[in-house]
Formats: sequence, C-alpha cells, structure tokens
Amino acid sequence: MNRSSRSERFPLGSAVSLEELERDPYPVFVRLREREPISWLPALDMWYVMRYEDVREALLDPRHFTTVSERSTIYDTFGEHVLTSEGAAHERYRQAAGAPFTPLAIRTHLETAIRAAAAALVDGFAARGTVDLRPSFAARLPIQVMLLLCGVRAEAEADMRRWYDSFEAALANFGRDPQVRAAAGQSVAEFHALLDGPIRSARAGATMPISDGAHTSGGLRGAGESLIEHLAKAPQGLGDLEIKRNLSIIFFGGISTVEALLLNSLWALFQHPESLARVRRDPALVPQVLEETMRWLSPVQSATRHVIEPFVWRGIEFAAHETVNCMLGAANRDPAIFINPESFDLDRPNSRRHLGFATGTHACLGSHLAKAEARIALETLLQRLPDLELDRAASEPPRGYEFRQPRRMTVRWRRP
Repeated sequence: MNRSSRSERFPLGSAVSLEELERDPYPVFVRLREREPISWLPALDMWYVMRYEDVREALLDPRHFTTVSERSTIYDTFGEHVLTSEGAAHERYRQAAGAPFTPLAIRTHLETAIRAAAAALVDGFAARGTVDLRPSFAARLPIQVMLLLCGVRAEAEADMRRWYDSFEAALANFGRDPQVRAAAGQSVAEFHALLDGPIRSARAGATMPISDGAHTSGGLRGAGESLIEHLAKAPQGLGDLEIKRNLSIIFFGGISTVEALLLNSLWALFQHPESLARVRRDPALVPQVLEETMRWLSPVQSATRHVIEPFVWRGIEFAAHETVNCMLGAANRDPAIFINPESFDLDRPNSRRHLGFATGTHACLGSHLAKAEARIALETLLQRLPDLELDRAASEPPRGYEFRQPRRMTVRWRRP
C-alpha cells in the first residue's frame, strides 16, 4: 500500500497534527481507538497502535517487531544499549545492570538517601511560600539520585540537566532535525567524558559508594557499591563504551519518568480536590495515586518498535523497517480494560494493569526506583507543606506527545 492510498484508508490519522498531539492527545486517542485503532500518521511518518490488547501484543511480539533500527531516535542518540538491542545482547545488558534496581536493593541502599535529598530540597524553598516545583524540586531530585546511584560527583547536576534537555528533544525528534541531533550528540560526548574518571576508578577497584543518607559538603555519601562499579565488575564483561551507552539511557529514563510522574501526580490531585483531601488524610494512598497517574496521565506516551519484515496484522500491510508507535497513553485509557477511563479514580481496582512502564523484555528497568522516588517525593511535599495548592495563573497544563508533563507548576503554601 503506497502512502497516498494510506491517507485515503486512514483519514483520521492523516488529519492529526503535531500541535494537536502536543497540546492534548487524548481526544485524538479516543477518535482513533474507536474508528482507526491502528492508524497511519503522516505527521510523524509512523503507525499508531491505540488499543490496549494490540499494544500489549505488539510489545510481546519479537517475531515482527524490534527495537533495533537505525530509524530509532533512541539508537540515533545513544547507540546500542539495553533498550536498542534484542536477544542475547539485550539479555547481557539487562543482566549486567539489573541487580541495583530490585526493590530490595532500593530499600536497602537508596530510600533513606532519597528521603534526605527530598527534604534538603524542600528546606531550600520552604520559607518562601511559593515555588515552581519543576526546576526547584521535580527536576532536581531524580538527577541527584542518579548521580548518587552511579557514584558521580554531585557538582555535575547542572551539566546533567543541560544534557538531559537535549536528550529529551532528540528522543522526540522523529523529524530528524539536524540541529537537535547535533546538540544531543555534543551532550552525549560530554556525558561520556564525565564517566571516564569513575569508570577508570571502578576498573582499578576504588570504591564509589552509594548513599546511606549521611550529608557531606559535596552532597550525600554512604556505603555500598555504585552502579558504575557494579557494571565494571559485571561478569558479562561490558566494555567502557557499553557502560557509557547503557548509563546514557538509564540516566535519561531515571530522570524523565520520575520528574514527570511526580508532576503529573500533583496535577491529577490538584485537578481532583476530593482525592487530594483523601491523600492528605491517609498518606498510605500515595502508591495508588502513582499507579492511577501512570494510567491516567502517562509520563511516557509511547513505546516505539520497528517492523522486522513485511507482514499483515489486523488486516493491515506493514512494510519492513517501518516505525510503529505503541501508544501507552491510549492503551491506558482503553474502555475495554478500564471502566470510565477518562476519570482519575483512586478506587480503581485495576489501575496496576496500566502499561505505563511498557511490558515484555523491554519493560522499564528502573520502574521500582521511579515509583520509590515519586512516592517519597510526594510524601515529603504533603507532609512538609500540608496546605500546598496550585497557583493556576502561574502554571501550565501538561504538554507533550512523547514525554508528557506540566512545564511549569507553581505552588504556594503558608510560610511557617
């Protein structure tokens, strides 16, 4: 099927604009899911898969779909790593990196440090009575935690934020803007250079501890093996470049998902005052807030795959190497799975069926850490600033067709 005939067969997808997706993709998802559940979007030069079961099937189908492609923006930005490899190579990377991201490892080595870091950030603005939470808290905490986890100096935070912003632009750069690619390439090179020293130290057997929560003038310090040291010693025998490439995507995911999950959770609560009141009365509801937010306002809207060879699926012909975006955000509001899916509901019995962290062999490696950070961050804010409220005039609603979150979230509270 040529592309002009595709436009005739998929008129709804052909009419979708990038601005519409950027502003609010959910009405688009409803239209497409009902009438073109697998649709061709010329604006992005890719397929969109909308229904929960179709998304899940594609993510669990390595015969027809792969993450390995030169068309992948993730591969174009970072090269081969755990998220752009399949089979034995993917298993090797995942096994090498997996142990520090288990729930037990997080509870044992990181939760105390995360709580201390969150409290220290709140200490920095608690007396002001108002703050934009994104640059002052949500964007800082995950960077600090990732630097801590990896044993990289805390002073690298500002550089990491700058690099992260260029990474985010590159991973959403489906139009292959050369300036966006060049900026990301420079950031990757600088990030790799930052890792040279810690990797050399790890190879030499020096200890780069992750935190036990104690403060020093340089940030948090502690005991335990850093992620870089773990990777350097892994029996899978990763080379320096392999460590750098895998850390690139781990850093990005570890920052992006946490920042957005926290901001999106707060947005959901501010939009639903009755839910906010319940959580204030019962902080044990915070984990459910996070699960329902992952469903209702997915931080990462898609999981991208590429067609291995021509095949027919759901009566549609797919050509080799075409890009297929499995729309997690659409699947998570599929009424076939979730009752009243457009509603944010703390009592939803199956919120945890969401696909916000994808599924299959490429399910998010750091999902447990992301939820632990967001939980601790939300608990800290609600405890320290109990009358926290949104300054709507100084805030912006969520935006983004690939990575979705508010870009400004100004809040206020009574100063002590």
